[in-house]
Amino acid sequence: MSSIVTEQGLLHYESIGRGQPIILLHGWINSWDVWRDSMISLAKTRVYRVYALDFWGFGDSGKGAKTSSDSFQIDSYVNMVNQFMDSLGIQEAPVFGHSMGGTVALQIALSNPDRVSKVAVVGSPVLGTSLNPFLQLAGYGAIAKLIWRYPFILHSIMRILLAKDSKKVRSMISRDVQRTTIESFFRSIGDLRETDLRSELPQLNIPTLGIYGKHDNIVSPSNAELLSQGRPNAQVSMMQQSRHFPMIDEPELFMDALTKFLNNGHKTT
Repeated sequence: MSSIVTEQGLLHYESIGRGQPIILLHGWINSWDVWRDSMISLAKTRVYRVYALDFWGFGDSGKGAKTSSDSFQIDSYVNMVNQFMDSLGIQEAPVFGHSMGGTVALQIALSNPDRVSKVAVVGSPVLGTSLNPFLQLAGYGAIAKLIWRYPFILHSIMRILLAKDSKKVRSMISRDVQRTTIESFFRSIGDLRETDLRSELPQLNIPTLGIYGKHDNIVSPSNAELLSQGRPNAQVSMMQQSRHFPMIDEPELFMDALTKFLNNGHKTT
C-alpha cells in the first residue's frame, strides 16, 4: 500500500512491475482494485510499471478534513493525477480509465496533451446524459442523502442494475461502495452527468482506444461512436459478451485489445 500527501488529503495508489509507467483510473463507487487482474497481466510482460490510483473520496484516498467537496469533481481528479505524476517524476505515460476514470483520462489528455502518450477508456461516458437514469439521479444531493440515510434503497438499486452481472462484480461493488463518502458519491456523479466532450474530442490527436461492453446498462455503448467519430487515430473494441466491466466479463479479449493498443496503437480486435 503506497500513498502521497496532497493539499486535498491522502492519495492512495498501488503499483506493480518494472519499466514504462502506465496509469490506471477507476470508476464511480469503485477503487483501484477493479484493475487488479489487468495490472498483473501487464506487469508480467516485464515492460511496464503499472500504477492504479484511488480517487479522493473512494477506496483509501482523501477522506480527511483537508478534502473539500470541490475535490470530488472531474477537474479536481485531473489535478489529482497531475499531482501524482509530478510527485513520482512521471513526465509522460499512457493513461487508461474505466467509466468515470476514462472521462478523467480524456480530460487529462485534452488539457495536458504533453503528459499523455496514449489514452484508453473502458465503458466511459463522452456525454454525461448517456449514464443510466439511476446514476443521474444519484447526482442530486437531496436524493443522495436519502439513499445514504436508508441503505436498503441503494442496495435495491444496485440489485436492479447488477442483476445480470457476475458474482465477482457484485461483490466488488458491494465492498467499494462501503468505502465511498457521501460527498464523493453524489458530487462526482453529478459533475459527470454534466459532461459533454463531443466538441473537444476533435482536438485529441494522440492514439485513443475505447473498449465498451455491448450489453452495458450503466453507460450507453453508443459512446463508442462519439469517441471515434471523425477521428482516424481513435479505435473501438466492442466486447460482445460484456456489460460495464469487460475486464471481468471477458478478461482475455480485454487484455488482447489493451496490449495490441499499447504495442502499436493501430490494431483492433
